[in-house]
Amino acid sequence: MTVNGSSVEILLDMADLVRPNAVRAAAALKLADHLSGRPMTAGELAERAGAHEGMLGKLLRYLVELGILDADDAGRYTLTELGEPLRRDSPQSVGQYLSAEGLFGRIELGLVGLLHSVRTGEPCHAAAFGREYWDEINNDPVFVPALEAEGNQQIAWDAELIIEAYDWSRARRVLDVGGNDGTLLIELLTRHPHLHGTVLDLPNLARIAQRRIEQAGLADRAGAVAASFFDPLPTGYDVYLLSGILGDWSDERSITILRNCAEAAGPEGRVLLADIHLRVPAGTPNAARLELFLAASMPRPSRSVDELRELGRSAGLRVTWEGPSTPVRSLLEFSLAETAATGAESPREPAHA
Repeated sequence: MTVNGSSVEILLDMADLVRPNAVRAAAALKLADHLSGRPMTAGELAERAGAHEGMLGKLLRYLVELGILDADDAGRYTLTELGEPLRRDSPQSVGQYLSAEGLFGRIELGLVGLLHSVRTGEPCHAAAFGREYWDEINNDPVFVPALEAEGNQQIAWDAELIIEAYDWSRARRVLDVGGNDGTLLIELLTRHPHLHGTVLDLPNLARIAQRRIEQAGLADRAGAVAASFFDPLPTGYDVYLLSGILGDWSDERSITILRNCAEAAGPEGRVLLADIHLRVPAGTPNAARLELFLAASMPRPSRSVDELRELGRSAGLRVTWEGPSTPVRSLLEFSLAETAATGAESPREPAHA
């Protein structure tokens, strides 16, 4: 193919970073929401959005060029039809999704470190921002609104298997390790009234989980603690639940997480691994883009059950039960290898989907 002016323009347009960052900045500043009532000047918007008036003015003029905003002769800005989905109250809103301070927006901004991923095979977020994604999201207060706005309101990724397929009658206390905002634990305790539980996660999510547990009327049976699963875990729980955790971590760090669970569980406890498998099915639209995005964002988006078994073995664990599986979820119960080997409890028969 002959390289011509048109090809150069297309490539330059493909590589442009100003346009996507301008849109994401507009979403983070909630400019569309501020303009939903009446036209505003740059000064008025700067006061509303907590922005630098001079820089905001430059952003606003560029958004006019993009067709997201209009401006009149008096320098007042209004939202166009193209910009309407940036409003948080729009029926098809993408404002929170695109926000540079949103959970998904922050992941995608980390892709500026893609070269690091291609060279090393490692996720790109730390190369771009100096901190791993979950460490940043869970410790920086600026992301608390995003965690609250974008958090799960109901269980997903076939988490129903955790609640219904596992024999919870043998347990009384469960620690949801990396339990996010408490959605899964709340549903688990609601369905199994004999259970007591705790969410363990980093500070931002632990605070949100505690509040949601109280709002659900479960404060007498549940709570949340701020801690890292890379540190020693609290003891005394019957089940240490890991739901959708290991895909975000390398094999080495996943083994550390499993080993910490094993040490806390001791010979009497169990580790229930409910891993999520993010495979891109053949024929998926934009499959190559999605595969690249997942590989650059997560160390291991999908592991086979055999690979998960091997991780457990490396952490000193042995499978004592294999639950049903779906294309996106598997269930494995582990106990300490030496306990299983001495016959303290015979392995239960595997269940099948």
